[in-house]
Amino acid sequence: MRQRGPGIALLALVLAACAANSAPDPSAPAAAPPVAAPTAMPRDSALERRAARLELRLAERDAQVADLQARLDEAREEIVRTLAKLQTVASRAEAASAMAEAEIAVQGLRAAAGTQANGAAEVGQAGTLLQQASTAFGQQNYGGALYLANETKRVAGIGRTRLAGAGSERGSLRPGEVAFAVAVPLQAVARGKIREGPGSTYRVVFTVEPGAVLTGYSYVDQWVRVADESGHAGWMFVTLVGRRG
Repeated sequence: MRQRGPGIALLALVLAACAANSAPDPSAPAAAPPVAAPTAMPRDSALERRAARLELRLAERDAQVADLQARLDEAREEIVRTLAKLQTVASRAEAASAMAEAEIAVQGLRAAAGTQANGAAEVGQAGTLLQQASTAFGQQNYGGALYLANETKRVAGIGRTRLAGAGSERGSLRPGEVAFAVAVPLQAVARGKIREGPGSTYRVVFTVEPGAVLTGYSYVDQWVRVADESGHAGWMFVTLVGRRG
């Protein structure tokens, strides 16, 4: 029995050392938790539609800027022609005749515009020019009256032409339909269906391929009224159209 004492003591020391080595070190840093694999974010269809609508409004603004630039160029040409006339003294009769023609043009523009909000700009501008022509005529500035009367006729003519073209393409507005201030140059960004009305339940009248040239006239919610180069018109979903490059 005395021979087993040292062996048992040695075995106890070995077991104690193993237990000390297997115990966790409190000073050691904790293991980092496992990192989850990144998951794909779901596409926000509502955000895409909103972005498409904003892109459409930006296209409308670009078209308005182009339209205003075209009007400015026409005004400059008219001023050059009028200045050539002003080198001679304009007669009272000539100015009076031009003012009478301008008044008839304004009346025709008002009749064409009716209750259309998109014709109010030309009606107001033409009316202001006609009033200025009357003031100049009363001050015996017949050259100025002649120039302003010609400007009135020019503005009224542009307005009537635009309203007539817009009406033939757009037809009467639907409830909730918002007309663009000017025709907006667009193109198809994907193959899309053109429908009879603003909704997926309406009949498909024709389809367009990516890059097809379109012109936008109005919109209702997420649908845009467009026409192609052949004059065929219908409604297209807003995410399928974009600004024409």
